[in-house]
Amino acid sequence: MESESEMVAFPLLLTPIESNYRACTIPYRFPSDNPKKPTPTELQWIDLFLNSIPSFKKRAESDPTVPDAPVRAEKFAQRYGDVLEDFKKDPESHGGPPDCILLCRLREIILRELGFIDIFKKVKDEENAKAISLFKDVVQLNDAIEDEPKRLENLVRGIFAGNIFDLGSAELAEVFSKDGMSFLASCQNLVPRPWVIDDLDAFKVKWSKKSWKKVVIFVDNSGADIILGILPFARELLRHGTQVVLAANDMPSINDVTYTELIEIIAKLKDENGQLMGVNTSNLLIANSGNDLPVIDLSRVSQVLAYLASDADLVVLEGMGRGIETNLYAQFKCDSLKVII
Repeated sequence: MESESEMVAFPLLLTPIESNYRACTIPYRFPSDNPKKPTPTELQWIDLFLNSIPSFKKRAESDPTVPDAPVRAEKFAQRYGDVLEDFKKDPESHGGPPDCILLCRLREIILRELGFIDIFKKVKDEENAKAISLFKDVVQLNDAIEDEPKRLENLVRGIFAGNIFDLGSAELAEVFSKDGMSFLASCQNLVPRPWVIDDLDAFKVKWSKKSWKKVVIFVDNSGADIILGILPFARELLRHGTQVVLAANDMPSINDVTYTELIEIIAKLKDENGQLMGVNTSNLLIANSGNDLPVIDLSRVSQVLAYLASDADLVVLEGMGRGIETNLYAQFKCDSLKVII
């Protein structure tokens, strides 16, 4: 990950950041809580992370890049499990009290110390290949919708459908390992509107005014999520003359797409003229966010992303990690959209 000195606050956060921004959405504890006793919320989240250990261990065991992977995977499960149990005894252990950022960071630290850099690489590569083969069909289906508001809604539904592919969830990881997931089936099975929080109509009105000059999109998962969900949406923005910045992780974390992976994906999708299905990509920029977790603290992003985002007038946060577990209540100086299934 980038050094501490290279990280800066995301420039579009409402200032002063100290009083207006808190990365973690759900407060695990309050000042009045006993610092030596875990709160019910802390215990619930610790158990959630404990339940995810078997799926991470299984991925680690089959990592071909790590010698003695099964042995090291067992060490990971034991060490991370011990850390989580320690939090139950003393919330201030291991740099606590815990929140979603700390619990994710400790998991990544232990994996990396044991030599596991990207335990989801195999499944990411497989899903990227599948999604790339479907990209043309998905784009053509969207382009065939002549009514612009309906086309926009279809694009947003595509983001929802793609974001279902999230192996950070123990339950979804189990479903995927048994049955796989179909992007088109996911599109068809989305719950009907109105959604729990449904601002789509307001977004359609904004879209119709074509008012955004630059959009920053914090992307999430590999496979269908980025390729069949986000990229068709980004392509539509490019068609409208909007500059698009896709902000991706610096380092691997679960099945999130990384900066280098995203560059490779887009290179494979472009035609010989450098276009995405007939759309010029000169206004498409890929940025390294500086992040190495499935959640993100916007008070610490790369200087490159901060520079590229400084004049943006729309911020899009996609996925549970970046839009619910962190940043649900984040306020920006410009328009913002949080797209979460």
